[in-house]
Amino acid sequence: MSSTIISRLEAVLRSGRAFKQLSALCRAEEGRVHWRAVPSCLHHIGRPISSAAWGTAIPHPSRDLRLLSTKHGKGSGKISKPKAKQEKQEVEIKQYMTVSELAQAMNRDIDHVFEALLNTALDIDSLEPDSVLAEEWIKVAVTRSGMKFKWAKLTKDKVKENKDAMKRPPGDPAVLVSRPPLVTIMGHVDHGKTTLLDSLRKSQVAAGEAGGITQHIGAFMVQLPSGEKITFLDTPGHAAFSAMRARGALVTDIVVLVVAADDGVMKQTVESIQHAKNAKVPIIVAVNKCDKHKSDPERVKRELLSHDVVCEEFGGDVQAVHISALKGDNLLALAEATVALAEFLELKADPTGLVEGTIIESRTDKGKGPVTTAIVQRGTLRRGCTLVAGKSWAKVRFLFDENGRAVNEAGPSAAVEVVGWKELPSAGDEILEVESEQRAREVVEWRQYMEEQEKQKQDMHVIETKQREHLESYKKDRESLSHLTWRQRKAAIYRANKHRMAFRPSEKTEDQELSLPLIIKGDVDGSVEAILNILDSYDADEQCRLDLIHFGVGDISENDISLAETFSGTIYGFNVTANKSIQQIAAKKGIQLKLHKVIYKLIDDLKEELSSKLPGTVEESVIGEATVLAMFDVTVDKKKVHVAGCRVQKGLLDRKMKFRLIRGRDVLWEGSLTKLKHHKDDVQSVKTGMECGLSLDQDIDFRPGDEIVCYKDLQKEQTIAWDPGF
Repeated sequence: MSSTIISRLEAVLRSGRAFKQLSALCRAEEGRVHWRAVPSCLHHIGRPISSAAWGTAIPHPSRDLRLLSTKHGKGSGKISKPKAKQEKQEVEIKQYMTVSELAQAMNRDIDHVFEALLNTALDIDSLEPDSVLAEEWIKVAVTRSGMKFKWAKLTKDKVKENKDAMKRPPGDPAVLVSRPPLVTIMGHVDHGKTTLLDSLRKSQVAAGEAGGITQHIGAFMVQLPSGEKITFLDTPGHAAFSAMRARGALVTDIVVLVVAADDGVMKQTVESIQHAKNAKVPIIVAVNKCDKHKSDPERVKRELLSHDVVCEEFGGDVQAVHISALKGDNLLALAEATVALAEFLELKADPTGLVEGTIIESRTDKGKGPVTTAIVQRGTLRRGCTLVAGKSWAKVRFLFDENGRAVNEAGPSAAVEVVGWKELPSAGDEILEVESEQRAREVVEWRQYMEEQEKQKQDMHVIETKQREHLESYKKDRESLSHLTWRQRKAAIYRANKHRMAFRPSEKTEDQELSLPLIIKGDVDGSVEAILNILDSYDADEQCRLDLIHFGVGDISENDISLAETFSGTIYGFNVTANKSIQQIAAKKGIQLKLHKVIYKLIDDLKEELSSKLPGTVEESVIGEATVLAMFDVTVDKKKVHVAGCRVQKGLLDRKMKFRLIRGRDVLWEGSLTKLKHHKDDVQSVKTGMECGLSLDQDIDFRPGDEIVCYKDLQKEQTIAWDPGF
């Protein structure tokens, strides 16, 4: 450093000027970049320092020296700032997101999510857009996409207020009143349950039953001569209605077990006893058909002992009444036994406040819409009440009793038909009255929400189980090949599966047109392996055989074209290219090159290619149907011709189409018409509701009731049955 510069530095330091001037002096030096040694005493700018001190510091730089650099030609003196790091896109995630919801949150399409999850333990073949993803895979998809995730704030769903309707607490004993007992008639099929009810309510329900079997739950209120009322539930006795019998037992106070004296204890008898015990309901045994010659009531009571039903004659507390439901014998004694037991049970209910009840049966009536039979258990049901049951609600428009008469109200233990439901609830649903229609909608929405939450949990459990099974199966299948590279492993798998092996030209068979030779090329090993894993699921060889003749990594080459030409194959490429000369060679040799950047588009293209190789199918389309009303003969050119007088029941009859004559289940004739007339005019077609006369191209004897079908054949393309899971 020159003495001039040193002297000027000393002057600057003595004058107390800032480092800016010092740096300007340093930049004034000519030539390349120079490193300047500055003593630590520069921290005390403005203090007088000696040139000797400066001079001794120059040849002996130490930890007290600061290094300054300047570059010739740069006069600004500003230190360049590093470029700001590009911010990653932030994705809000939450638990139980579906594939489509995650794609929307990432601002990507669904295919992007699928690709982000490739080469993981997740079985992407089983995923659909509405499939729920576990938290682990949501994070993997976001991270692999070069984004970062953050948990979304709690949504309204997370803190949704419980809007469900609940039963009221027990009522004040002071407002409770006596109510009629709810009595369920149970027993084996054809033991006389419905006949017993018929005799009690003086009706003939049994005469209208299908095959003698009650097909529904009936509820009826019967008033005895003494003035007491009893509500009876008639449950089916056939084995197919076990669940309905169980519902009947859960709403009843007393079970009347009907057992035929000539038949004894049967399978449904035992089931009925079990239902009553599960519901903790007392039993009265009605030994029916005691008027029959072979009846043995005592045998029935003894058989009941083995099922812990001990009658009074054997020291138990179960009343047994011998009756004949058909003749009406001793029915009054059965009714009195029921009333006496009801008095002992002290059955009471609160007739005030909001209604509570149970649906016994539900059906859709053509005139009334959704209709339910309900048992009122608390409160008084009136027209205009707003009810909720399950996920349905009703504004009660009409109430009907068991005889179909309209009533204005129904108290505890009454059985009524309720009209006014928006949707049909299920039998066994609990009925609760609410204050308003708005409240009813809130309750239904809450219950639907809870059902969706439960379904999501179940779906998540199923998905996790399936993924676990898939992973275990995947590991097990490859344990024996674990020492090989993935390429060797794939080759071994395809050699083991004959339908995956490439066929040789000398082995071409007659069904070669129903096979698709395939060459797969990908950008990296992982991509090729993912595609081959999807092809492993191909299971439609009976329609079209899929032959993988080659797979590899890299752009399309001339060798690929030659191989495809030899086997008449198609080349599928994923994230690879084919230069212009390769494309020209492929076009000249008629080889298809199908290049894709989305793996699922590639598979869709492959499915379309497979479907295009399938032959078309013929599908029959019915144009119209007609019924033969009469037949007559006419003479045409001295020849007797059979003519059918018909009425078109559906669609139309077109003379150009094909026809079929059906009698019962037999097809008597197929062909075309020679004549089609409406009144006396020859017509081309006849529409629904019109009458016509027609003759066939074959001599056929018509009969009234024969069916004439007009149809045409449609050519329909087949679709490959393979479902890769997306």
